[in-house]
Amino acid sequence: MTRFTAEDALRSRWSPDAKPRAVRAFLAIAVLLAILTALLWVLATRLTGVPYLLSTLATATALLLALCCLGAAVAIQFSHLVGRILLRMAFPIFIVSLVGIILLAWAPSLLYQRVDALRAQSDNPGTPFLAAAEIEAHLTGAPATGRGWAALSAYVLWPLQFRLTRDVLAALGVLGFVSIVGAFGIWWERKVAGRMQSRLGPMRVGGWHGWAQSMADGLKLIQKEDVFLAGADRVLYRLAVYVSWPPAVVLFVALPFSAAWVGRDLDVGLLFVFAMLAVGVLGVLLAGWASNNKWSTLGAMREACQMISYEIPLGFCLLIPVMSAGTLRLTTIGQLQAGGFHTWLAFQNPFLLAAAILFFTATLAECKRAPFDLPEAESELVAGYLTEYSGFRWALFFFAEYAEMFAVAALGVILFFGAWHSPLPAHWGEPWRQGPLWQRALHGVLFGGPLWFVFKGFCLFYVQLWLRWTLPRIRLDQVMHACVQVMLPLAMIALLGNAVWELLVSPGGRLAWIVNVILTAIGLLTLLTTVGIIAYGYLNRRRLVGELAVDHLPGA
Repeated sequence: MTRFTAEDALRSRWSPDAKPRAVRAFLAIAVLLAILTALLWVLATRLTGVPYLLSTLATATALLLALCCLGAAVAIQFSHLVGRILLRMAFPIFIVSLVGIILLAWAPSLLYQRVDALRAQSDNPGTPFLAAAEIEAHLTGAPATGRGWAALSAYVLWPLQFRLTRDVLAALGVLGFVSIVGAFGIWWERKVAGRMQSRLGPMRVGGWHGWAQSMADGLKLIQKEDVFLAGADRVLYRLAVYVSWPPAVVLFVALPFSAAWVGRDLDVGLLFVFAMLAVGVLGVLLAGWASNNKWSTLGAMREACQMISYEIPLGFCLLIPVMSAGTLRLTTIGQLQAGGFHTWLAFQNPFLLAAAILFFTATLAECKRAPFDLPEAESELVAGYLTEYSGFRWALFFFAEYAEMFAVAALGVILFFGAWHSPLPAHWGEPWRQGPLWQRALHGVLFGGPLWFVFKGFCLFYVQLWLRWTLPRIRLDQVMHACVQVMLPLAMIALLGNAVWELLVSPGGRLAWIVNVILTAIGLLTLLTTVGIIAYGYLNRRRLVGELAVDHLPGA
């Protein structure tokens, strides 16, 4: 075996001769693909025996690959210039990418509306689905030719009629969103922890504030060896990840990002989400038991004890908004809060506000977040049930944890804090809802839509990060005491109080109005105070933390 030293690790493996070779190789491939693109284009336009859709897709694919190879050659040849541009333009690139992702997510909704409108205009209302030729005829107002942009548009719209296609697109969207939440949440927690400890956190990978650190870590973890202990149960060891991660992703299918942005609008959507959150404990138990490690087993037992105990007050807290809304359908609960800041359920009566606070506290224990992070207590159990995991399996456990963190934050937003609605009354923007495309986009930004839902979800997500680096970890007996003797009685009192309130207090009565005004004022005061503290801290950030706030790297 060859000896490996520190000098070998630091020595660059990039040979000066490799750069021109790589440039020439990419340019040659780009030229070949450009020639192939031209031939395919001739085939698509001149020959009638070749399927038009197939030849067009092949042409577009070849052209895209040629452009990618050309871009790679330019990036390698002018690497220093490209690096400086990316470093200076990192934030604008981030903003443009964010806007592009939003538009890309909005496009399927617009296409669904277009397809449904075409089906409504069909001459054969009894036909469940339109043929591609019929769609093309509706788009052009003339007989279908099977060629041209109208034909391509018809081929794109045709599969969107089927529920299965929409479900597949929704599943891909959920996977993409969960991946972004996991990568962003890990990076954000590092930055929050660093700033609270007068450090900078990740700064190098990607340039601007180390935004690509999570991607670099993911690439590293994928390449790591899959390690097993000699006495571990390999079947259960592998199965634990597959039991823990999928439920954290599947529950997003029933979470409505708006009234029209929901994978499955279930009548019992709240029960489905609650059930998926409860399944995760099985994966933790399997991981701890199958690892054949005492620290892992202790962590798994703590997790099972903690999660099962806190599900009881959490369930009581979920019943309170259900009692007020009269439904388990999450979209209906969200729609009831469209009247503005004062119509959010948390401000309807004192018991709903108490339920919101208790719900958030219980979700901290449900997601193993500080001060309830006993299953992973590093100072006691090494890493708890994760002690023997490494590589990609370890990463999946963490992705599941951050996905659940956002999911419970989003559930709290739906049940108590206005769902996808802004603080502005929804009826102000009603004239814009059916207007041109730009008016509908502005309506979604100002009055209600997925952007507001994601923003409010990340606000509660941030509070979870904030508490971890502010509060110390409590003992296991204190965790159980807080559940059984504090939270459970308070949740039962809130449930009983809300039942009495619903029975005795008229929804439009004077008492209900006075309490709503007081609670709304408390909510506004809390919000304004928080914003003021944030603004003061930002303006005085260097004076507050002393010399450690000096910009050690660009962008700090």
